Amino acid sequence: MNIYGIVGYKNAGKTGLMERLVTEITTRGFSVSTLKHAHHSFDVDQPGKDSHRHRVAGASQVLLSSGTRWALMSELRGAAEPSLGTLLAKLDPVDLVLVEGYKRDAHPKIEAYRNETGHPLIAPGDPTVRAVASDVVPDISCPVFDLDDTAAIADFILSEVGL
Repeated sequence: MNIYGIVGYKNAGKTGLMERLVTEITTRGFSVSTLKHAHHSFDVDQPGKDSHRHRVAGASQVLLSSGTRWALMSELRGAAEPSLGTLLAKLDPVDLVLVEGYKRDAHPKIEAYRNETGHPLIAPGDPTVRAVASDVVPDISCPVFDLDDTAAIADFILSEVGL
């Protein structure tokens, strides 16, 4: 599987870029999956629903299935967070996995950057950041794309992974 990351600080435009890239790349006929890292506890289940009740009762994993989709939830229950590689191994094969977050891992990445956030660029100190998608033109040595130029960013990613 080909893996490409989107990284950046909070409110830099990562999620919007991810959403646009999934649409752009799937429209071109490629299969895409996504993997997103969250820095906080999150819940995809609804309190009171049977699957939530199973999980709260202590189940290590809860698999919920319908005629439309299935979802597997795993509780760490104090165990270490799985590595990116471990999580990627759980995905079905696709042409491209877009990863949001995991900025310290070694896969190639594009940095989403908005000047208004006041955060520094990640790219100058990280060789795995291959390009920057920004609302300004920073003075850096890697390629820079307009944050809203989804087609050009998709072209770059697909070229980088050989698709």
